[in-house]
Amino acid sequence: MRVSDFPVDIQPHLFPQPSGDLIYRCLQCEEIFNIESLLYTCPECKSVLLIEDREWQRLKEFSGSFWRRLFDYRKMLNHPALKGIFLYYEIIAPVIPLEDIIYLGEGHTPVVQANDGLRDWVGVDFYFKNDGQNPSASFKDRGMACALSYLNYLVRSQNLTEVLSICASTGDTSAAAALYSAYMSKKVKSAVLLPHKKVTPQQISQPLGSGARVFEIPGVFDDCMKVVEHLADNYHVALLNSKNAWRIQGQESYSFEVAQSFDYDLANKVVLVPIGNAGNITAIMGGFLKLLDLGVIDTLPKIIGVQSEHADPVYRYYRETDPSKRIFRPVTVKPSVAQAAMIGNPVSMPRVIRLVEAYEQVPNSPGVFVVQVSEQEIMDCQLIANRNGHIACTQGGECLAGLLRARKEGIVSDQEVAVLDATAHALKFAGFQESYFGDNLNGAYEIVPKDELRNFPTLVEAPGVERLPAPGKPLSEDEFQKFVVATAREIARELDLKEKGSG
Repeated sequence: MRVSDFPVDIQPHLFPQPSGDLIYRCLQCEEIFNIESLLYTCPECKSVLLIEDREWQRLKEFSGSFWRRLFDYRKMLNHPALKGIFLYYEIIAPVIPLEDIIYLGEGHTPVVQANDGLRDWVGVDFYFKNDGQNPSASFKDRGMACALSYLNYLVRSQNLTEVLSICASTGDTSAAAALYSAYMSKKVKSAVLLPHKKVTPQQISQPLGSGARVFEIPGVFDDCMKVVEHLADNYHVALLNSKNAWRIQGQESYSFEVAQSFDYDLANKVVLVPIGNAGNITAIMGGFLKLLDLGVIDTLPKIIGVQSEHADPVYRYYRETDPSKRIFRPVTVKPSVAQAAMIGNPVSMPRVIRLVEAYEQVPNSPGVFVVQVSEQEIMDCQLIANRNGHIACTQGGECLAGLLRARKEGIVSDQEVAVLDATAHALKFAGFQESYFGDNLNGAYEIVPKDELRNFPTLVEAPGVERLPAPGKPLSEDEFQKFVVATAREIARELDLKEKGSG
């Protein structure tokens, strides 16, 4: 849509100029630091950081109605920098010039309503937000688009050379980091650390395909993360895990899109999100709080974090109902099909604690909850969701299992509408489905396949057909017709089809 076709009062705001005064703020000692260098933890106390705009109040010069109209009109623009998560430029990273923004097609993933059968089974209306339809097939692209755009700005403005991006990953982070770094290949090289044999073949193929150096480390994600932290503390690298506060900024776009999908009416809405390294639930809470503060939304949605019983440190922390008695303790994880959430010591836990407190201090806040589910429930729910027209990953299955658990525990009522985060594409976890169908999942997952959820291909070799089609060996016309008729008849028998005109 041409700029001249937009309302006159909106036109001057469509293409924003850099603004704001962004700083890093430590969540423990409250020290602030300049953003002109990449910081991941506080130099004083080593706690994690959040990005804060010290000129935030300038945005309140405009009404919530104005921001809603601006965001809605911007969706009709064809400017690459504003087509992705930076459609919400002013509340994500307004210091990055538009020419430095990297857009690979991320953001604005569909919100797909559950069909009648699935809604009846759960007992409440709900939607999957399919973040697997991001370019590297997971929600991680939201944070990478912001982090790499900021890195792109630093590289240009400071004439940096030979920048190496690095991350630890359970699969999705490495795919996103490698993809966005590859787009900047003349400026940025990429390296990723993965836990050996803890990442699906589909996931490990992604950073390899993007040209990243891939290192497999004995142990689990938490072990990889410690190595990456040491590298970031002692070498010149750009850390791209969620310790990077710019990642959190980009992932807030999930909240903005959910609000926009429901025309900014979040009354009686519930958002369910799997918790791994805890960056995503942090970003989602922070995003909704920003929208409320600007008057873009009138009420907060209820937030429910979901964890597998095989990796549940956040659930255990909030299981203690007395806040004064809560003590965070990392856990030793066991194998989980929800691999992206198989993290026993989430680096963003201090952010979670801070944001939950802020969320629940809002008048009439519907609150933040954490529920625990089994591996059996996760895998069964993924299969059931996808048999009803979705493309949910195992983390999406974890969210559906979490919704069922929240219903059982009375956290979600009949009148509420839920949005479930399917963080990645189902194809990334096809191996788990294959193992479920073949009943050969490792016993450590503690999953027993259910016959009604298993599925297999059927080889059709029609009886009475002497020659079958084969490459380089064409059939005669009569032979081919005989093959078609006999094969169709056999398939009709398998499907119990009735011939036309048979009554």
